[in-house]
Amino acid sequence: MSIETTVTRAWQRKAAWLWLLLPISWLYGLIITLRRQAYRWGVFASYRAPIPVMVIGNISVGGSGKTPLIIELVSYLQAVHRIKVGVISRGYGGDTSQMPALVDASSTPSVVGDEPCLIVNMTGAPMAVSPNRQQAITTLLAAHPDLQLIIADDGLQHYALQRDIEWIVVDTARGFGNKQLLPTGFLREPLSRLKGATVVYHSKQQKQTSPAAEHASKQKQPNQRLLMYMQADSMQPLWAPALANTQKPNAVKADIQTSEQQDHPAAPKTGSQVHAVSGIGYPQRFFETLTDLGFEVIAHPYPDHYDFTLAELLQYRQHPIVVTTKDAVKIKALLSKAMADNTLDDDYQALVSRLWVLPVTAVLSDDCYRLLTEQLQRLDIDIKPHQALK
Repeated sequence: MSIETTVTRAWQRKAAWLWLLLPISWLYGLIITLRRQAYRWGVFASYRAPIPVMVIGNISVGGSGKTPLIIELVSYLQAVHRIKVGVISRGYGGDTSQMPALVDASSTPSVVGDEPCLIVNMTGAPMAVSPNRQQAITTLLAAHPDLQLIIADDGLQHYALQRDIEWIVVDTARGFGNKQLLPTGFLREPLSRLKGATVVYHSKQQKQTSPAAEHASKQKQPNQRLLMYMQADSMQPLWAPALANTQKPNAVKADIQTSEQQDHPAAPKTGSQVHAVSGIGYPQRFFETLTDLGFEVIAHPYPDHYDFTLAELLQYRQHPIVVTTKDAVKIKALLSKAMADNTLDDDYQALVSRLWVLPVTAVLSDDCYRLLTEQLQRLDIDIKPHQALK
């Protein structure tokens, strides 16, 4: 078991031994406070992009639903307001020696990272990656000078980049743990960091209620939180054209060779056992989603951004294997390479037939869209009229 996995599990259990690390957390807190103040006072230089920048991130380690939120916001801005929006990212897991780099439908996770590949394949938005966000923006605008807005993926702590809007995603299922900074807890920044930012709370999907009951609930909570939840879509075979045909109206179809001649078995049925394989920041959410859908889950958590091998997946033979869309990006790249190298024997062909993807869509409360529209108007972004709010 890796150190990362050990510490992550300790955070989840709120293990007592973590408090032994408190002096390190105090030192970490002092460093990040001084660093942020240095940018505020101009000791460290920061970059102001020529167009507005919206940063989306979190103050905790691990997944919070940030990537699905970005996909939804980009798709919404493109389709509803017809805003020309681009995305930048650090490109975690990619090859930094090849950055800054533009991301397109042919990009691979090994070069630009898994999340950028997913965002571009789902939205078709112009995107660039680099650990240096200024370089990413410069590269992006050189290729797409007509952009009106840039969304920065996970750049909350990158104070070298000035921003006009900040959205912080909070996963209500995890909360803030023991509310301590790294490494005693899983907070990258103290809770006070939420002040002044737009906070979106990622919660579980609420049960349907009558319009009257919903209205009464809003009357009781006039200052309602900004909310989002993940809606599970239909399960798709990982290696099939159907996966590329997303439900987004402006999605780019993945340009991946597929074996259409092979008959793919029916999707796993509710009540059946499935191997749930996940390499995301908080895999428990994925497992719970499958359980809520009625599957008997055999959980296989891996570290975030894990580089799977086909040999590892081959060990899960007895039942269908279900993965997230983020993991599917990397697994498809492996299959594509193996097919090109003609190294897929019968065992691996059988593995292909067992691989399934559970796509999810971020669903935001109406207040999220209203606030976003107000924030963009304050930045004088030309918002085209639309028929109705989502």
